[in-house]
Amino acid sequence: MPTTSFADYSYSAIDRFLRYVQIDTQSDPQSSTNPSTEKQKNLSRLLVQELRAMGLADVELDEWGYVYATIPANTDKTTVPTICFCSHVDTSPDVTGAGVKPIIHYNWNGSDIRLPDDVTQVIRVGDHPDLRQQIGNDIITGSGTTLLGADNKAGVAEIMDAANYLLTHPDVKHGRIRLLFTPDEEVGRGTEKVDIQKLGADFGYTIDGEALGTLEDETFSADSVRITIQGVSTHPGFAKGKLENALKIAAELLTALPKEHLSPETTEGKEGFVHPTHLDGNQDQAVLEFIIRDFNEVGLQEKETYLQNKLNDILAHYPGSSAQMVVKEQYRNMKEVLDQHPAVVDNALEAIRRSGLSAERRSIRGGTDGSRLSFMGLPCPNIFAGEHAFHSRLEWVSVQDMQKAVEVIVNVAQVWEERS
Repeated sequence: MPTTSFADYSYSAIDRFLRYVQIDTQSDPQSSTNPSTEKQKNLSRLLVQELRAMGLADVELDEWGYVYATIPANTDKTTVPTICFCSHVDTSPDVTGAGVKPIIHYNWNGSDIRLPDDVTQVIRVGDHPDLRQQIGNDIITGSGTTLLGADNKAGVAEIMDAANYLLTHPDVKHGRIRLLFTPDEEVGRGTEKVDIQKLGADFGYTIDGEALGTLEDETFSADSVRITIQGVSTHPGFAKGKLENALKIAAELLTALPKEHLSPETTEGKEGFVHPTHLDGNQDQAVLEFIIRDFNEVGLQEKETYLQNKLNDILAHYPGSSAQMVVKEQYRNMKEVLDQHPAVVDNALEAIRRSGLSAERRSIRGGTDGSRLSFMGLPCPNIFAGEHAFHSRLEWVSVQDMQKAVEVIVNVAQVWEERS
C-alpha cells in the first residue's frame, strides 16, 4: 500500500482560509433569487482565479453562482470513476459574516478561549469536548462579533489545497476529478441549480463535517413548513366579539409545542424535532415557518401531522379564522442511496486511515449538499473539514485538522485509482 508523503509540502489551506473568511458570503432564506445573495459570487470569482492560476483550463462560474472545475486524470487506467469534491461558499444566516477577523491561537494551552471583540463570548473547554484533543495545536476563531465561516470555508480551502497538491505531485496517480463549489447550502438550496450532467461525476464527497477522522453517511431527512394564518381584523376600539388576532393565534401554536421533547434543545441522537424558525405578520395575517427533521420519512410525516392537529385544535376556538399549512421537501437521508454503493464509503474510510487517523462513521443531525446530490444520482457522503460550533460566534477550527483533511482528500483520489 503506497503512502502519500506530505512531509515537505507547504500547505496552502490556512492562508486560503484566512482570505476566504474575510469575504462576506452570507445567504438569505427570504430571497427568491439564485444565488440568494449576489455577494456569494465574490468568493466564487476568487476561486476561479486561483484555480486558473494553478494551471486548470476547465474552470467555470455559471450564472447561478456554481463553480465547476476539472483536474485531469494522470493514470493509464481507463476504469477509474470520476470523483467530485464539493463544498459550499455561503455562511449561515443565523449570525453575521460581515467583518470577520480571524485569530490564530498558536500552540493552544488547553484553557478557555475568550474572544477579544466581545469578552462575553468564551469558547469553554467544558462546552466543547472536541477541544480537549487540540492541546498544542493552533486554533482559529473569530473575534467574537461574527461567526468565523469555517462552515464551510474550511472545506473550500481544503479542496483548493488538495487540488494544488495533486497538480504539483504528478506521481500521485488519480482519475478525473471534478470540483464543485455551491452557493446557498445554508438555506437548503445548495444543489437547486447544479447541472449533474455537466458535472459528469460518478461519485462525490462533500467536505463539510466536524470532528477529525469522521465520515458521515447518514443525515436527517428534512422538510420545511410554512403556515399562513388569516385572522379577522377590525378596529381595536370596536373589536369586542369580532377581532381574531392572527399574531395571537400564531403565539398559541408556538406555546402549544412541547417543552420537554420534540425540539432541537431537548433532542439528540436519532430523535427528530419540530423547530420554528421565523414569525412575521400583524393582527390580520401571520406567517410561521418551521423546519421538521427526522431520520426517516415516517417520522417526518408524524411530526407534520402533529403540527397540523395542534393548529386545527387552536383554530377551533377562532371560527372566523383560517390557516394554510404548506410542506416542502428539503432533502432526504443519504444513507438510502449510499448503502447501494458501499465503495464510496469504504474508500473514504481507507483514505482516512492512510492519513494516520482513526476512521469513524457517524450520523449527522443536519444535512449537506451531499444529501440532495445523492438522490440526484451522485452518491455523496460527507468527510470532516474540522469545523466546530458552526452557526455561532464561538465557531472554531484547528490548523492541524484542516491539514489532515487535505491529506484525506488526496488519499481518496489515490485509493479510487488503486482499487479501479
